[in-house]
Amino acid sequence: RPKRPESEEAAVTRKGEAELEPAPPRPVEIDLEGIERRVMAFPVPEGKYGRVQGIKGKAIFSSFPVQGSRGGEWFEGPPANGTLEVYDFETQKADRLADGITDFRVGRDGKTLLYRAGERPRVLKAGEKPPEPAAKDDRAAPGRESGWIDLERVKVSVRPAAEWPQMFREAWRLQREHFWTEDMSGIDWELMYRRYLPLVDRVTTRSEFSDLLWELQGELGTSHAYEIGGEYRQGPEYKQGFLGVDWARDADGAYRVAQIVEGDRWDPSATSPLNRAGLDVRAGDVLLAINGQPVGGETSPAEWLVNQAEQEILLTLRRGDADPSTVAVKALADERAARYRDWVVAKRRAVHEATGGRVGYLHIPDMGPGGYAEFHRGFLAEYDREGLIVDVRNNGGGHVSGLLLQKLARRRLGYDFPRWGAPHPYPEESPRGPLVALTNEKAGSDGDIFSHTFKLLRLGPLIGKRTWGGVIGIWPRHTLADGTVTTQPEFSFFFDDVGWRVENYGTDPDIVVDNAPQDYARGADPQLERAIAVSLELLAERPPHSPKPTDRPHFVVPRLTPRDGWAPTLEVTSAPAPLAHTTDLS
Repeated sequence: RPKRPESEEAAVTRKGEAELEPAPPRPVEIDLEGIERRVMAFPVPEGKYGRVQGIKGKAIFSSFPVQGSRGGEWFEGPPANGTLEVYDFETQKADRLADGITDFRVGRDGKTLLYRAGERPRVLKAGEKPPEPAAKDDRAAPGRESGWIDLERVKVSVRPAAEWPQMFREAWRLQREHFWTEDMSGIDWELMYRRYLPLVDRVTTRSEFSDLLWELQGELGTSHAYEIGGEYRQGPEYKQGFLGVDWARDADGAYRVAQIVEGDRWDPSATSPLNRAGLDVRAGDVLLAINGQPVGGETSPAEWLVNQAEQEILLTLRRGDADPSTVAVKALADERAARYRDWVVAKRRAVHEATGGRVGYLHIPDMGPGGYAEFHRGFLAEYDREGLIVDVRNNGGGHVSGLLLQKLARRRLGYDFPRWGAPHPYPEESPRGPLVALTNEKAGSDGDIFSHTFKLLRLGPLIGKRTWGGVIGIWPRHTLADGTVTTQPEFSFFFDDVGWRVENYGTDPDIVVDNAPQDYARGADPQLERAIAVSLELLAERPPHSPKPTDRPHFVVPRLTPRDGWAPTLEVTSAPAPLAHTTDLS
């Protein structure tokens, strides 16, 4: 059948559509030969840089201030303190685009950029500087001009029960994809899915759903399989305030200051607010009222401190027969840091007193940023004593045990003697004498690893109780639909001597000593007492490394033999001429 002739109008339309179609992209060719010789340093100063993404003729990157990691929570996101910058390859200059960012992405077309400042998203043209707000402290209004996106305008209706089946499948899948061994340690994971899935329809509350996930992940029989957070309905929160005080109750029901927690006076969050400069509160003072509310009888101080965390409060106190006085203090939200410091100081004092100052003591509360800092705070003050007790009881785990063991494993081989000052040990900061470690059933994760490795390295005897027994590590980075974090045990630990068997068992101490409940009640510490005794025994067997500066070198100037036909002659004809400028110091 003959083809119908195309109209002139249709032909023009088809031609226009063809012209509008984008040309296919040119293939990218990379000359790999000699590519390693064409590497150039990115011309930016040293610093902490995040993501780097390229667009046409430019590179966009984020930078962050170099700062310590203490104070952050394990499952918190990164802070909004970064800077977004762009580098122009033509001008070879960098320019700041935005401050206070958390992260950014460039669109696939390379023309659009999305960055996040905390919880606020913003869309800009990639590589272009955003408009400045009218005033320095102004927050630009959401809209196309500013690029800010107002998520508060988005209203979502959620039926939690409708999300739970998908969340269950996602939690199950994450374990399947990320568990440290593909065979799931022999557990039939498909069977677990079929066994637990019907129970999702019977869940009626969010807490029941959490319990279901715990049961599912518990089938793996490993540590560190957590379920954290989630969209729970939050009730009213009444934060308890604390004063860092031990109270004694008199026969008449009055509350008397028995002891004020010392803590670290230089840190307001780690000491009693009653230690503030200018206050005169002492042990023995009677607390009469808090914010004008009487204390005593049936009312304890803690009752009037409910919902007073980090709030200024008024304390009315009386000393002896004097008139009552009122002081203003800010209640703590948490007094554990102050009490922990007093606990460490008391343990160190006990060791020093029992050994005449010969043996040092340090405690490592965890293997994270706080524990790393606490280790060095104690180690630098104590390592040069004749012996050292390293206490990892109640260690909460983390990831820095290898760094700490490197320092403890240093063996002192000599000293560096300066003209002025004391000799320095070599290697630097190496322990002077024998080591003893304390551990217990509450030392876990990297605390397990530290305890077991301390034995493997033969650094000294390990005293206490068998450790917790959980050494499969995690990398928390996945969230479910309602923000729940589930962790997948991804990194399993293998030791030369016991293989995988620290997991679900722990490590045994060389010397078993238990602290019974009655020991805690009477303030005794049999484990520490045994560590002190063992340290003194080791010192008697192996005296500490000490410098011996008596055998100093003594050099004699060599006599020169005369050469053939020539001999040196030394004649002294007169005393040396005096210096041109002299000062009488008599």
